[in-house]
Amino acid sequence: MNERKALLILHGKQATNDEVREAVGQLRERGWQLDVRLTWEAGDARRLVEEAQAAGYPLVVAGGGDGTLRDVAEALAQGAANTRPSLALLPLGTANDFARAAGVPLEPAVALALLDTPAQPIDLGQVGDQLFLNMATGGFGSQVTASTSEDLKKVLGAAAYLFTGLSRFSELQAASVTLHGPGFEWQGELLALGIGNGRQAGGGHVLCPDAKADDGLLDIGILPAPQEMVGALRGLLAGEELFVRARLPWVEIKSAQGLDINLDGEPLQADSLRFEVVPQALCVHLPADSPLLSRPG
Repeated sequence: MNERKALLILHGKQATNDEVREAVGQLRERGWQLDVRLTWEAGDARRLVEEAQAAGYPLVVAGGGDGTLRDVAEALAQGAANTRPSLALLPLGTANDFARAAGVPLEPAVALALLDTPAQPIDLGQVGDQLFLNMATGGFGSQVTASTSEDLKKVLGAAAYLFTGLSRFSELQAASVTLHGPGFEWQGELLALGIGNGRQAGGGHVLCPDAKADDGLLDIGILPAPQEMVGALRGLLAGEELFVRARLPWVEIKSAQGLDINLDGEPLQADSLRFEVVPQALCVHLPADSPLLSRPG
């Protein structure tokens, strides 16, 4: 088997990206067999991952945004373990939250150079039958992420999320929830919730700043709803720690009003959810000094 062989699953919108085309050519010149397949509609990422496993590719590259990365990672982790390829990231989205937190370069040629580095085992999060790589978010932050238009993201990039958030500031509504996990209980109203394997979501909103992707735990970040909104905003801008934090192998969340969760870009609604970590679910090619690795190198 040619170990310098990989399948690039590329989001269809990136088919005419000249920088990606040049980076692929450079990798091939270095002796890699890098085959490219495009996604066009829902389900394509899973189908292409299954094809990669059947064809014996030892490595799969996810080329796109956080949604593409989640789809590929989930399909890999749910496939047969004995033929599971390792995963590399080619961040090409607007936010690239997981890649940024992990220290993966945003330049295509530099990102693809990570194929020559050893893959590191990392965890995934799970809720029901769905897996996620980066973060589950709830509260106002997830509403902003869901309501930010694609056209605005094209014009403003990651700043589109901030623009949408500021324009909807008057709509802030707290959610009343109960969280329960091993040795942890919290009940009250919150403005934002992050359950992270990564550190940030929604275009750079850091909700779990100390999260590690390989520690067998999920980081929990809760922003309680303050009584005085302007004072809370002033405190956040001043760098005050307003979050409640925990690190748990699992956590259950309940809300009588229902929960609106954003799962790496995918909306999820329920009255009660259980999140848990899936330790060492994937091997991923990350920089040796990645901030998300507790065991660098």
